[in-house]
Amino acid sequence: MYSRTKPVFTCLREFLDYCQKRNALKVIEEPVSMHLEATELQRRFLEQKGPALLLTNPILANGKPSKVPVLLNLFGTVERVAWGLGCEPSELEDFGEFLAFLRQPSPPARSELVQSATSLLKAASSLRGKVSRKASCQEVVLTGDNLDLEQWPIQGCWPGEPAPLITWPIVITRPPNALEKEGGSSEAGCSKQAIKSYNWGIYRIQTVGKDKAIMRWLAHRGGAAHHRQWQKLNGGKGCAMPIAIAIGSDPATILSAVTPVPETLSESQFAGLYRGKPTELTKAVSQDILVPANAEMIIEGTVSAQDTLPEGPYGDHTGYYNSVEPFPVLTITAITHRKNPIYLSTFTGRAPDEPAVLSEALNDVFLPLVKQTFPEVVDCWLPPEASSYRIAVISIDKRYPGQARRIMMGLWSMLPQFNYTKLIIVVDKHIHARNWQDIMWAVATKSDPSRDLVTIHDTPIDYLDFASPKEGLGGKLGIDATDKIGSETDREWGEELAMDERTVNKIDQLMAELNQETKQ
Repeated sequence: MYSRTKPVFTCLREFLDYCQKRNALKVIEEPVSMHLEATELQRRFLEQKGPALLLTNPILANGKPSKVPVLLNLFGTVERVAWGLGCEPSELEDFGEFLAFLRQPSPPARSELVQSATSLLKAASSLRGKVSRKASCQEVVLTGDNLDLEQWPIQGCWPGEPAPLITWPIVITRPPNALEKEGGSSEAGCSKQAIKSYNWGIYRIQTVGKDKAIMRWLAHRGGAAHHRQWQKLNGGKGCAMPIAIAIGSDPATILSAVTPVPETLSESQFAGLYRGKPTELTKAVSQDILVPANAEMIIEGTVSAQDTLPEGPYGDHTGYYNSVEPFPVLTITAITHRKNPIYLSTFTGRAPDEPAVLSEALNDVFLPLVKQTFPEVVDCWLPPEASSYRIAVISIDKRYPGQARRIMMGLWSMLPQFNYTKLIIVVDKHIHARNWQDIMWAVATKSDPSRDLVTIHDTPIDYLDFASPKEGLGGKLGIDATDKIGSETDREWGEELAMDERTVNKIDQLMAELNQETKQ
């Protein structure tokens, strides 16, 4: 069973020290403008699978230098994502198997019994939150006239955008009845029930002056669901919703906020599983809400139940600017931060970008969950260049006619992100599901358009998808690129070319000898 192989990182700075010792952090002292230049710099390092970047001399949009260093490209490689989860890239699937085991435990083999019990006990203890009265995120407290978002190195990512954008915020919300579940006090919020009521999500935030912003979230996300509950209060007139925004925390906390967490857990609890240690929380200074105690910066405020402002256009992961739409207004009531804080930022655009790298790494983490539901699945790949989730390639151990179609239907309804997958290609187990040459060969030689295309109309689709005929409603396509068996075909199926094993082994030996001669 999975066991963490990396140290526990209790804050962002410990993780940066770890990266620096492994030449995975580059300090840049030259001035870099947070308007456009930071995006282009990170984009080039990310394309090269380069290190995280710490800008010690960032320049604000108004041309003035900032005293706050900026961290870019933190999760710009799958390796650093794996480190953040406590393992090496080769161990991501093992970690996923552990999460699948926790989701639906099965009796372990006798040889694994003691290890399984130890791992489960540790996991259970990690689910409990720990609430502290003092926290590093509140070493400095700003309120009133000292509130000024324009003094922070907030990034302007792409030309033509209306204002700087907070791009790596952990947005923390709770439903109106959360305090009742906590026993009336946030400081009593250590129970599983209290922690489960919270939602952490990564939503972009457009700045609007010194103490205002626009909170953008999609309707199906947890923060938006909480906001609708607050809007129903007071006889339908609504009440302002308390909110907190954490910027720069330990990697487990950050990664939990971008992970599709099972409904039985909160992101805070999931962070404890990632970290192998309970998440430390503290009460915000101006709102009744719990926040990560180790964050570099916390923005506190309220989201209006009624007031909205037009948000956008901003560059998105699709590679397009999104349309301008109204979203609720956030009023800031306090900003707290560590002494000498580090501001975490990124950009979003056409892959490769940081969200695409995260998706690539988490693909292996959630593969065991897919296999748990569909045992015939051998591999599942979400190509990052396809906006991370719009295309899925599935290889299966095919045993009966129609099995590929069953897998398509099941995946489209399994996890929320598969709801937005427009194209599923199913191939046989011997086809490399992460190699476009193999995939396209299978599509070209194993599928017939008159038989092997599955088309579905009027299904949920990403509303950012401009290709769909209606906003939020579009079609899906499945391609059965597997060998046809039984009643699937009336023809004798061809035999694939393959060299015999004896010849392959002999030439392997010869090639090794030739390579050795070349080196000499």
